[in-house]
Amino acid sequence: MEWKRFSFIILIILILFSVVLMVGSASVSPLIIITSMLATTISVATPLTLGALSGVFCERSGVVNIGIEGMMLSSAFFGWLAAIYANTVFGLEPMFSLNIGVVFAIVSGLLMGLLHAVLSITFKVDQVIGGTVINILATGITGFLNRQLFFEKNSIFGGQVPHAPGVLPRIDIPILSQIPVIGQVFEQQPIALTAIILVFVSHFILFNTRWGLRTRAVGEHPRAADTVGINVNFMRYMNVLIGGALAGLGGAYFTLESVPSFEPLMTNGRGFISLAAMIFGNWTPIGSWMAALVFGAAQALQINLQFFRSNIPEQFAFLQQSYVVGLVPYILTMLILTGIIGKTVAPAADGTPYEK
Repeated sequence: MEWKRFSFIILIILILFSVVLMVGSASVSPLIIITSMLATTISVATPLTLGALSGVFCERSGVVNIGIEGMMLSSAFFGWLAAIYANTVFGLEPMFSLNIGVVFAIVSGLLMGLLHAVLSITFKVDQVIGGTVINILATGITGFLNRQLFFEKNSIFGGQVPHAPGVLPRIDIPILSQIPVIGQVFEQQPIALTAIILVFVSHFILFNTRWGLRTRAVGEHPRAADTVGINVNFMRYMNVLIGGALAGLGGAYFTLESVPSFEPLMTNGRGFISLAAMIFGNWTPIGSWMAALVFGAAQALQINLQFFRSNIPEQFAFLQQSYVVGLVPYILTMLILTGIIGKTVAPAADGTPYEK
């Protein structure tokens, strides 16, 4: 598609432009900057990848899910909260506490997914409205609990906001991480590596297994699937729950792998960008991952322009302002949505409740 090519061209130009700007000093090798861009892109694209996979499973089964933002936000909070309590209150080891936090984040995503499934499949509420309810609920409940648990003087922490016991450590991929300079690209944290693995696992499941065939059948023609004995509502329920769990893992990235603290609305629209990545990737796991990397690279550009600010010529000093390049992911989202919606083909029964 023309817009897909156009978006990739924009990204390449931005990356090349940033490299040219940042390599203003002989003390920094272009290879170091490119490596930093690649490593940062993979890392920051993690929640987008998991959010897009969540959308793929939901919408391939016929359920629109714009509640990914809320699922990730609630998971980020409850995973962080569980890690704090496990470490501070129960005295568990930091690494064990972080793993408990990841489990609670996934469970939180599952519960939000279950709520969305009940609203959309059982009660046949408009699925866009159901997703909006998820987002509003997550915003309200995380803000309220965050204030009550950590900012009230009579709270368990006495009004002091604690940090989670660190973040998940980096994992070095054998051999690849030992390569000079570019080995940094292959030093990633567990959730980032898991997201990449899940992309290929999801693709295999959707397009090479009976489960995937049934999922796509209930998303394309649920009545035909029903006539051959496939339980449409069961398949939709299970895939929405899978989507919730994936969004929950994406939420864990924010507070257990990125920064060891929680801020209200810290997902900052990543759930909606994930939906754009899913559409950009034509409702396929690998395509969605590639699109997530496009958006991730736009965010990585912002981070690296800040990191290598000393190498930027004075006439381009305005690029050091985070809000300038911070607009790039959102501008890309608008370009992709306005240029691609109507040109991609969603599952035929996507968003349509099934009446047996």
